[in-house]
Amino acid sequence: MLKEGRKYVLIGPGRWGTHDKFIGIPVVWPQISNAKIIVEVSLPDFHLDASLGSHFFHNVTSMNVGYFSINQGSMDGSIFWDKLRKQKTVAKGEFFHHVRFAKPMLIRMDGKKRMAVVTLTR
Repeated sequence: MLKEGRKYVLIGPGRWGTHDKFIGIPVVWPQISNAKIIVEVSLPDFHLDASLGSHFFHNVTSMNVGYFSINQGSMDGSIFWDKLRKQKTVAKGEFFHHVRFAKPMLIRMDGKKRMAVVTLTR
């Protein structure tokens, strides 16, 4: 993604950048720094509060990265997994699935209202 100059949306269970692999994805900032949006999704039967680490949020805000925390057990947000599964697979590994949409996504975020939406363009 870096070589192609592409931004991307990361979606994953639990916290991104945690040191505890049982509550999220243990990555370091350089591995995810070209993301346009980072989405942390609650784990089944294990809701996590949004990441609050100061270094994490300094990086997110200074790099203008959108950050979403979705609790699948509530109406706080939704991910349409079926739409993701129908997209072209670019690469797939044991712990990741890289898909690409045929057309760019439209991303709108309003931090003051704590609202965001990602839609497909026509």
